[in-house]
Amino acid sequence: MAAQASFAQAPQTVQLQNLTWTELREQIQAGKTTVIIPIGGTEQSGPYIAVGKHNVRAQYLADRIAQKLGNALVAPVVAYVPEGSYAPPTSHMRFPGTITVPDDVFEKLLESAANSFAVHGFRNIVFLGDHGGYQKDLQQVVAHLNKTWAGTKARAILPAVYYATSSDGYAQLLRQHGIRDDEIGTHAGLADTSLQLAVAPQMVRQNQLRSAPKPSAADGVYGGDPRRSTAELGQLGVDAIVSRTVDAIRQATAAR
Repeated sequence: MAAQASFAQAPQTVQLQNLTWTELREQIQAGKTTVIIPIGGTEQSGPYIAVGKHNVRAQYLADRIAQKLGNALVAPVVAYVPEGSYAPPTSHMRFPGTITVPDDVFEKLLESAANSFAVHGFRNIVFLGDHGGYQKDLQQVVAHLNKTWAGTKARAILPAVYYATSSDGYAQLLRQHGIRDDEIGTHAGLADTSLQLAVAPQMVRQNQLRSAPKPSAADGVYGGDPRRSTAELGQLGVDAIVSRTVDAIRQATAAR
């Protein structure tokens, strides 16, 4: 009876960091055996989006996905990821605010987090990577974990559709709404900016953006033009990412 009362009083959240250890124990025992590890990154995203873009977006989308799944919780966001070298600075490290870690450190961090969750009774450990630069690292981590966990109840899952929908899949949706490829971009263009307006508009410097000349790679905007970005266009991407990822996770865990 005491355990039931405690479970009933637990806050209505899927964010693991907002629960006590006893609340977590009870939720796991009650069937919340899937945990989502949202992986972001702290990097430049042009002059008009704050450097925490991926972190906020990954947490928001993971929360939405966990709510729809019904049996999942969301781990704290992994904010430090490989972003290039710092000696000399390469890739996004050429811009202030970007934080990088070596690939092997990143992979060990993810493996350690996943093993922690497996020890505590989670059976499905789902990795959602919001950034394209470390997708191969995630594949290696998942393969290594599943080899290590062979014969146990734990399983690592990397739904490829999450990143595929946020990149190429979302670009296709935008084309269907009349957006040109030279606007969509691959980094900090219309696609990136619209998603952020839908998720966290306070992170986009909208007044500066609307009156700006077209940004270039020198500004950290690659292949696109964010000036016609809208939250409505971003919501198309949010809805597609969430629904497709939920379906993929359900399929991956159906036999478990």
